Amino acid sequence: MAGHRQRTAISCKPCSALYLHIPFCLRKCPYCSFFSLAGKNHLQPLYVKAVSMQIRQTAANCDEKSCRLETIFFGGGTPTLLPAETLARLLSECLDAFPVAPDKELEISIEANPATVDKNDLAMLRRAGFNRLSIGVQSFTDRELALLGRPHTASDARQTLLDARRAGFTNINLDLMYGLPGQRIGDWGYNLERALALAPEHLSLYELTVEENTPLADQVRSGSLHLPAEEEVLGMLETTKTMVRQAGFTRYEISNYTRSGFQCRHNINYWQNRPYFGLGPGAVTCLDHRRYRAIEDIEQFAEHIAADKPIWEDEEHLTKEERFRETVVMGLRMTRGVSISGLRRRFGIDPVAYYGTTLDRLIKQGLLRHDNDHLRLSKQGLLLANTVMAELV
Repeated sequence: MAGHRQRTAISCKPCSALYLHIPFCLRKCPYCSFFSLAGKNHLQPLYVKAVSMQIRQTAANCDEKSCRLETIFFGGGTPTLLPAETLARLLSECLDAFPVAPDKELEISIEANPATVDKNDLAMLRRAGFNRLSIGVQSFTDRELALLGRPHTASDARQTLLDARRAGFTNINLDLMYGLPGQRIGDWGYNLERALALAPEHLSLYELTVEENTPLADQVRSGSLHLPAEEEVLGMLETTKTMVRQAGFTRYEISNYTRSGFQCRHNINYWQNRPYFGLGPGAVTCLDHRRYRAIEDIEQFAEHIAADKPIWEDEEHLTKEERFRETVVMGLRMTRGVSISGLRRRFGIDPVAYYGTTLDRLIKQGLLRHDNDHLRLSKQGLLLANTVMAELV
């Protein structure tokens, strides 16, 4: 509901996760549909001032009985386009303003682009309290990086991880993409081999998605770029399954793999459909059965924050059934699936009775499994997850 007259800060309900959106980029990747801005670095001081104010305004509505942050995530865009000193200060403001868990229980992540961060920056970020680093590698092949519009090289990506280790990061994720135009199974295997050789704690491995209204979608539609055939992509998934298992990783979500003890707790909060704060222009907040999206314009966002005017571009109220269905669909992204008794306690709805014949059919088709108290995607269901979830949403 656009234009809702909600004030800048929202009254806090139980919440343990905070996301801070930093929308600046060196250049816009042709596949990206997120709110991000290239060539707008002159707006950084205005952005920082507004977000600092939003941190204080939002935290003023929190207390330790209703809010204690356990995860903080700086994402983008490219957060590391802001100076490391600025990122450290914004984190310090979050830690000072909000009730937070003890250090050993607090996961603080930041996304980094190899072209925008050096060893000194990484050392400063680690000292500031960031303890989880997610490096947007996407590929270890320079030709593929150029195709994706990435501003770094494979050598840059490798050096960033080595520098992060020297800076003291012991929880590092690498983002990689497969199913790229012209990519073959062997190409993907090479990328994965290079990633595993660097011994990260976590891997996020995403199939390239062609989003509408992006340059990539235009190129695919015009025939100037050709995506791999379905059999080729399935072969890449088989390669992934074999290589990550041999390297000691466990798949815990459709696109995420981890060594023991290094699951991304911030993202698990999303997949469990739990509340979270979203700060910054374009960020989404989900609290008290409502979802809010902030203005996607830095100057307008800053103006509204300063005047304590509404910053929410959209507000959506979710009914109990809508929240239940979202929780089922999001939870099925995780390999452990969703707890039937947990859904009953949380929503008073039995998923077996609620979905009835639809659930029976998906189980008979071998796409879903009903194991004791859990519903989970089968091996075949993981390959056809979007189809299964469309039936349940």
